[in-house]
Amino acid sequence: MRSKIEKIVLLTIGAIVGVMLSLNYSANAEKNPASQLPIDALRTFAEVYGKIKSDYVEQVDDKKLINEAINGMLSGLDPHSAFLDVEGFKDLQAGTQGEFGGLGIEVGMEDGLVKVVTPIEDTPAFKAGLKTGDLIMQLDDTLVKGMSLNDAVKRMRGKPNTPIKLTVLRKGENKPLYFTLIRDVIKSQSVKFKLSEPNYAYVRITQFQEHTGEDLAKALTKLRDLNKAPFKGLVLDLRNNPGGLLNAAVGVSAAFIPRDALVVYTEGRASDAKMQLTANPANYSRGGEKADYLKGLPEDLKSLPMVVLINGGSASASEIVSGALQDHKRAVIMGTQSFGKGSVQTILPMNNGTAIKLTTARYFTPNGRSIQAKGIVPDIVVEDPANPSDASLNLREADLSRHLSNPKDTEAPAKPEPKPEAKPQVTPSKDDKNFADKTPFEAGTRSDYQFVQALNLLKGMEILNPNNKPH
Repeated sequence: MRSKIEKIVLLTIGAIVGVMLSLNYSANAEKNPASQLPIDALRTFAEVYGKIKSDYVEQVDDKKLINEAINGMLSGLDPHSAFLDVEGFKDLQAGTQGEFGGLGIEVGMEDGLVKVVTPIEDTPAFKAGLKTGDLIMQLDDTLVKGMSLNDAVKRMRGKPNTPIKLTVLRKGENKPLYFTLIRDVIKSQSVKFKLSEPNYAYVRITQFQEHTGEDLAKALTKLRDLNKAPFKGLVLDLRNNPGGLLNAAVGVSAAFIPRDALVVYTEGRASDAKMQLTANPANYSRGGEKADYLKGLPEDLKSLPMVVLINGGSASASEIVSGALQDHKRAVIMGTQSFGKGSVQTILPMNNGTAIKLTTARYFTPNGRSIQAKGIVPDIVVEDPANPSDASLNLREADLSRHLSNPKDTEAPAKPEPKPEAKPQVTPSKDDKNFADKTPFEAGTRSDYQFVQALNLLKGMEILNPNNKPH
């Protein structure tokens, strides 16, 4: 038996070393002549592996052990790195293309429970009333504690029209909440639009998917045809948008800022993690200049008065767009502070059909701001009476365990920093009670308090700037 275990140990060490070499471990390691494979640590890993194979109370499949080891290695890095098995990888690809089966929630893991980052609009989860920050502790009769995130997601996905019961912990509630949801084919329409009233356009982006940029261009064209005249103002709604594809965020930004203006730049250890993405078709259109879906849009969209709505559920790609428009002074950012996810995840396919989602860089706004664990602070703070701000209830990147630090926090300022400028704030009055208790609220309607304030601001701009000149 002893010799058998030793063989397993040696074979496992050899396999791990071989995999690391095939992944160019030494090339990706820090440029340090003393950098070597951690043989002692790998030997310990292999010994543990051997002990599990020989002594665990039940036989464990080799594939399961290896996958769980990889999953633990990635999940221990930060809240957004993860191992994707074959099914998980397919689900991710389907999600970015805008159609998948399940409940319709963006989730993460926190203290062993599934944490709701954002319910996706018009899905079973959204309609049932799940909220950002909810902790899912039980799926049907199975406790979540001890599951990996992938396992929990698998349980939530399933055939359309089948039920699943969620037991949820919510801050401010004394006892668990129970939701019975009916699974559906989630066809997420990422761009929604309408004429709020003559001359004022409303565009809501719920996720940044593969075709979001193209869909935005089509929406703006249709709205312009409906209005039959240049707009006097536009509200871009990014509230509760969990993010998505980076190139889609660049495309959305490029619709409103000058060509070749900087949208975002990234910094990471690998050379390909250092990018400067500008408002150029090469950075947002797969076909480059020939397939530029923004070509032909009215030029006045580059100077049209705009308000961008954000809140604590606006994350990642949403923050790229709002940060770029804010830095270029292209739009007024209104609402409440965003989530603060300023990191880039790269999907790296493996040879066996699996993949890893690895945090490879931090991104920065055009003016060099890192919003990692900080978020975008609106130019005008407007609370939503239906969801009043409460620091104890708001989930943000900074609240997640193992979140990346903000690199700007470690930089010594060259001179004393000025006190932060106080932001204008609009506080709901007693007369605004009719805006409250809308769960879920109807975005972009007269019952949507933040939207109404955005529209009022645009009309005020029109009074001050009747010729719609850049402001």
